[in-house]
Formats: sequence, C-alpha cells, structure tokens
Amino acid sequence: MHRYKLLLSLIVGTGCSAAALYLAFRNVPLAALGSYIVSVHPLWTMVAAALVILNFVVRVWRWRLILADSAKVDFWPAFHPLMIGFMMNCILPGRIGEIARPAILSKRAAVPFATGLATVATERAFDALILIALFAWTMTSANIDPGFHMDIGGIVLNRQTLIQLGKGTAELCVLLIAGIALVGYDTTRKGLIRVLFWVSARFPKSMEGPLQRFFTRPMVHLIEKAALGFRMIQSPKKMGQCLLLSVLVWAIAWLSYHAMVMGAPGIHLGLRETAVMMTIICFVIAIPSVPGFWGIWEAGGVFALSLFGIGQQEAAGFTLVNHAVQMFPVILIGIGSAVVTGINIVHVSREIHSQTEASKPEVQPL
Repeated sequence: MHRYKLLLSLIVGTGCSAAALYLAFRNVPLAALGSYIVSVHPLWTMVAAALVILNFVVRVWRWRLILADSAKVDFWPAFHPLMIGFMMNCILPGRIGEIARPAILSKRAAVPFATGLATVATERAFDALILIALFAWTMTSANIDPGFHMDIGGIVLNRQTLIQLGKGTAELCVLLIAGIALVGYDTTRKGLIRVLFWVSARFPKSMEGPLQRFFTRPMVHLIEKAALGFRMIQSPKKMGQCLLLSVLVWAIAWLSYHAMVMGAPGIHLGLRETAVMMTIICFVIAIPSVPGFWGIWEAGGVFALSLFGIGQQEAAGFTLVNHAVQMFPVILIGIGSAVVTGINIVHVSREIHSQTEASKPEVQPL
C-alpha cells in the first residue's frame, strides 16, 4: 500500500510540475527567443543566471531576518516557500505567490499565516523604498524628453506614464508603512483595538454580541498575529540590517542585468544606463499583463533602451533574452522546491482563489 501511495504521489507531482512548466512557457515567444539567444555570449548568460540565484539567496536571508522576532526559521524552510511563491508569481495571475508563500510557511514551519503575510508586506515595503529611490534618480539622470513616446504593441509609454507609475508605487509604499507602523507598535495597535471595540459597542445590544463574536474578536486576533510579523520595526539595528540587505538585493539584480549587457551584441550601456533600464522595466511591469509579464516587460525594455539610441530590433531581442534569464531560473528552482517539499502547486492556488475571508489557507502535501 505504501508503495502505491508513493507511486501515486510521484505521478501527481510530475503532473503538477508539467502543468507549471506549461503555464510558465505558454506566453513566451520561443522562436524569437531562440533566434537571438544564440548571439549572446554564453559565459555572460551564465554569470547573469548565477547572479539571479544569488539575488534570491539574499532575499531568503532578508526574510529570515524579518521573521526572526516571531519565529526562528532555518535557511531551507524559508528558501522553498520563497522560491515557490516567486515561481507562482511568474506563471499565475494576480501575484498569487505573495499569498502562497506565507501559506506554505505556515504549514511547514508552524508560523501563523497572518504573521507570515505581515513579513511579506514588510519585505515589499523595503523593496518599494529602494525602487522609489531608483525612480527619483532615474527621472533626473535619464532626462526623458516630455514629448518622447513609444507605442509598443498597443502600450503607450512616455515620461507621464512613468510618473504615474512612480506615483502609484509611492502611494502604495506610504500605505504599507502606515499600516506596518499602526499594527507593529504596541501603543498604536492597542489604540486600534480599542477603537474596534468602541465601534462595536455603539451598536444596539442585540447586535453588539454577534458583531464582536464574528468580526471584532476575529479581527483583533488577526491584528495580534500580524503584529508578530512586524516586530522587527521596533529594532533600529534590524531595520538598518534589512535596509542594507534590500540595497544588496537590488544591487545584485542590477549586476545581473549588466552581465547580460556585457554579453549581448549591439547593446553598449554603462552601469548607469543599465540601472535606468532596470528601473523603468520594474515600473512598467506594474501595468496589468499576462503572468510572467511577457510583452509588457519587453515594451519597458525597448522604451528604456531607445533613450540611449539603441534600435528597436536589437532592443527587443536583448530585452526578451534578459527577461528569460531573469525568470527561468526562478521558475525552475521554484518547481524543484515544490517537488522536494511535496507541495501541490495546483492545490495551493485553488485554496487561495477559493478563500473568501482572512484565514489560513489549507496547504496539503502530496
């Protein structure tokens, strides 16, 4: 019986992995990718891919630092959920991996789902801060002509588009920081909880009891669990360490992009121009598109490279190959992590999509 269960688990796991690979590659223009990639120096491609992997290793260190005040999570128990989450972001819509990561962590490391989700929010706040700083630098150093625009596949990109995307990111960052501070600090959190109970007490007695039972108390429980994930903000030292790791994350990403520049024919950029290109791509992919950002990523890359006099054909080929190098290692390692840990990706995505309230999703191993 045990042998049959093992065989069934292997079959289902292989099927899920094959489905994930199909989802990952269904939007990729493979013919165009193959025709350009042969012209890129393979050594620089390998360097770029290695830097992508190193980037995620640093992300794991950063996540463990954020988690440390609420749970001691070793490297591999943090690595696998993180890679599975980013892989799901690459192949499924709605950035579902951001929810899947804490859900998987809660199953494998006994970290409450709300706590894990709070640590992901903290991580995103640090990333947003770095991106906003890069955006401000880009808009001053790139000197984008207000009259310059490009229509790429129906997507119109110009200076105003970038400003609107930057504004949206800044607003999101402010909301994240405000929410983290409100829940993370004891004084403000206790005040928020008092307000919740005060509001429920304003209702008639016949409604107050059910309201507290089904809304106020569950909400307070959720807030307390989330607060565990925000504990790091009470330590200036750890905040500084997390900021340094965030700078390192984006510095490695920058070097990975530049490694591809070094190996690509017809693409002559310095480190400054590479940073501008990376920043513009990161903001443009905020525009809704297919999973994996195929098409919108290339539009951002072509627009950015055109600022430095690179023709659309060379820019499109380079951006497509760079996109693949930045994404494929994440997808393949994420699928490998799912196989190693026995996490059913399809089951996780269904559980999260069917969830209608803030509660811990059920994540079952194969």
